[in-house]
Amino acid sequence: MVILDTLKLVHMLLRIMLSGIGLTAISVLFIAPSLLAQQKAVDLFRLAQTGGLVVQNRTIIPLTDGSRKGIRFCAAGGDGVAWIKGIGFSNGSIELDIRGKDVLQQSFVGVAFHGINKDSVESIYFRPFNFRSTDSVRKTHAVQYIDQPDFSWERLRSERTGIFEKAIDPPPAADQWFHVRITVHYPEIKVYVNHNTSPSLTVKELSSLKEGRIGLWVGNNSDGDFANLVIDDH
Repeated sequence: MVILDTLKLVHMLLRIMLSGIGLTAISVLFIAPSLLAQQKAVDLFRLAQTGGLVVQNRTIIPLTDGSRKGIRFCAAGGDGVAWIKGIGFSNGSIELDIRGKDVLQQSFVGVAFHGINKDSVESIYFRPFNFRSTDSVRKTHAVQYIDQPDFSWERLRSERTGIFEKAIDPPPAADQWFHVRITVHYPEIKVYVNHNTSPSLTVKELSSLKEGRIGLWVGNNSDGDFANLVIDDH
């Protein structure tokens, strides 16, 4: 298949040169595939079956829920991460579907990036049990940015109240799938929920790391479901 594709490309380039289109068109042919290759649809279901995820402090199982196929984390104490083998991330966008649960202090679900390990990483995560809380303060703790180990949620909430965690408007249901799009363009991160055109959270990165591992993240005592992951790194 690779040989066939290469022959097709060579044939196309020869036709361009003979037609006198020139170097500009040839350059486009070389550049465009590389740009397209940067966007990766990640088959989490398959990776869970084939050992394509490096899991720390959790176990995972393949998950099928209607049209969604992804992974499910078990619950355990401490943070857990499933790193994606062979894929790093620097700047770009991360899109996926996430489902937590409506249980107080037992549903922290999100994405880890620019990671070294589960304890040295940036994360965007959600607290579904706060999405539609009638407590106005809890509601503002729906989506969170952290940079471990230096900037935990406790430190950020204490020293920079209301900057690195926000409410989601309109809030998703706590126990239903919701769609997330995270854009990372150093030093700015924006988080969009359920295709809303306005970000729920906009922050400046605190980490000195500009690239690293990427994976799915769950917090203390949390399980969680993840599907339809697409990574666009550029």
